[in-house]
Amino acid sequence: MRKPVVCLVLALLATGCGTTPLQPRQETGTDLISRYFDSFNRAGDQGPEEQQRFLEDARHPDFTGQECELGDLTMDIYPAMSTVRPDPDWSPDGEDPPRGEVFVVAVSLTVRRAGAAIGEQIGSQRVVLLDRRVYGFAPCPKS
Repeated sequence: MRKPVVCLVLALLATGCGTTPLQPRQETGTDLISRYFDSFNRAGDQGPEEQQRFLEDARHPDFTGQECELGDLTMDIYPAMSTVRPDPDWSPDGEDPPRGEVFVVAVSLTVRRAGAAIGEQIGSQRVVLLDRRVYGFAPCPKS
């Protein structure tokens, strides 16, 4: 009596019970924002030069003239992802709003020199999602 049950189970497993395979989930805007901060912090773990390169690569194309020179500093930015919300009326320093979807998120920021924390702040940071890429607008620490 057990043999037919085992055969039925094996037959169902072989055919997949008529279900379609799961499709990979496309990353949401929140996923992309979270990945941006993870990449930012990983770059900082590699040192000031690598984090500087990250900032240059993540500069919004409408604001290429605004540079942040880190010098010998690195930053750790930890977002409270549950606070991410649209902020469509924001624009940096009174300029035209950036192209894309603007979001604001509460963050905890630590500034480091040679690995030692020299300053901490809790505040808000704006990020822009444009063509499935995230660009950050953050205060620039001074050496």
